[in-house]
Amino acid sequence: MASSSSSSWTAKQNKLFENALVMYDKDTPDRWQNMARAIGGKTVEEVKQHYEMLVEDLKHIESGQVPLPNYRKAGPSNKGYNFSDEEQRVEVSKALSR
Repeated sequence: MASSSSSSWTAKQNKLFENALVMYDKDTPDRWQNMARAIGGKTVEEVKQHYEMLVEDLKHIESGQVPLPNYRKAGPSNKGYNFSDEEQRVEVSKALSR
């Protein structure tokens, strides 16, 4: 299978990666192979490297080294729910510990 550079992930591949993290937790046999297959176009090593970069980014965010963006608060015309900074950190931490 041909793979693209590990430094260039499309928005679609990133979404597939996020979904694969939910589907294949740390106790799943052959987790990385399953994730690479679910994403497509990426090798097992590229998926592992992408995960490690995500973990490092999360460490920087949680340590306060990276400011979280100011999202608009949900209003009558805004259908989405906006997480507070703490809620956002908790949700990302939960996803990574799966």
